[in-house]
Amino acid sequence: MKQTVLGIDISKQDFHAVLMTEDTITKPKVFKNQSQGFESLQAWLTKQRVSSVHACLEATSIYGEPLAEFLYKVGHKVSVVNPSVIKGFAKSQLIGTKTDQVDGAAIACLCGAIAPQAWKPLAPEIKHLQALLRRLEVLVESEQQEHNRLETATPTVAQLTQAHLDYLEQQIKQIKQLIGDHFEQHPHLKAQQKLLISILVEHCC
Repeated sequence: MKQTVLGIDISKQDFHAVLMTEDTITKPKVFKNQSQGFESLQAWLTKQRVSSVHACLEATSIYGEPLAEFLYKVGHKVSVVNPSVIKGFAKSQLIGTKTDQVDGAAIACLCGAIAPQAWKPLAPEIKHLQALLRRLEVLVESEQQEHNRLETATPTVAQLTQAHLDYLEQQIKQIKQLIGDHFEQHPHLKAQQKLLISILVEHCC
């Protein structure tokens, strides 16, 4: 391992960071998963006399995006790794206990061992499209759930459920229109519309 690596186990509220060099590994340091926490992480790295790291974190929906973007902007190399890859690596190294310390260390070890491909933030127009697709997915799931409830609902509840279904259908129609308009406004995306949607949907969850 040539570059100092930073393993990050992230959740909605906070994240645990483990710093690893060629001969040392720190105990996990906990930070809030918000801008103040990101600044605290950078200050901690400076205190450790580290100016550049290869930071690795799990691909965990939207929870890790702001931190990944922050690290990228301040000049660190960032990799966003599929959780199944991390789990498989931890298992191969006989790291079986599910704790924040083990997870952060496992991610750091994986980063140092295989040097995952560098990540770059999405272009603004692609990020906006991804947000629309995420919203569409939530609405479609809610619509299906309401249809399921409608099958066994009492008359009064059925009436309320149908009203919600009508609202969801209107929202879905609106989101689909916004997605279509977005492609029209960005011709360079429209040429690869089907492929782009399939890739973004795969990484939405």
